[in-house]
Amino acid sequence: MKTKDLMILKKLKSGDKSGYKELFDLYYTPLCLHSFKFCNSFEMAKDITQDIFVKFFDKKIYLKIDNTIGSYLFKAIKNNTLQANNKKSKYYFEEIENHINNLLEIKNDNLEHNEEEIKIYKEIDALPPKSKAVFKAIAIEDLKYKEVAIELGISINTVKTHYSRALKQLRKSLS
Repeated sequence: MKTKDLMILKKLKSGDKSGYKELFDLYYTPLCLHSFKFCNSFEMAKDITQDIFVKFFDKKIYLKIDNTIGSYLFKAIKNNTLQANNKKSKYYFEEIENHINNLLEIKNDNLEHNEEEIKIYKEIDALPPKSKAVFKAIAIEDLKYKEVAIELGISINTVKTHYSRALKQLRKSLS
């Protein structure tokens, strides 16, 4: 693969347009699959991969590379996918948190809302133990990720993972 990279790199640097096609043909599918490992959507993975190629060609990044193009592309795909996930999940979490908080604050005297509240608590109780503990601490007790991590003796990333899984499961079961 390294010799193929070097041949493509030589073509790109010399202005030979066939290098673009060779690079795209060689790396597009593997990069999409690599991106898909870090996100839940193949469409998102394809979009990110296409964006990487556009940036790679528009900003002439190949002029700054001396050995393998592949290592640069795979690292860029991973970073951009994780970054896109963070942006997406931040909006996604806020939307679900707001919805659940609104449902939790409903007055008990309204029977319809009381049933929704009971359903929410049933679904919360049905969560796996760690996810339930993390979710209750964050959504109900209004603790920060770091506080929950210390309280449960787990990492902040583990807290985020449990919380995202709980939100995903609640969203699925409440929709």
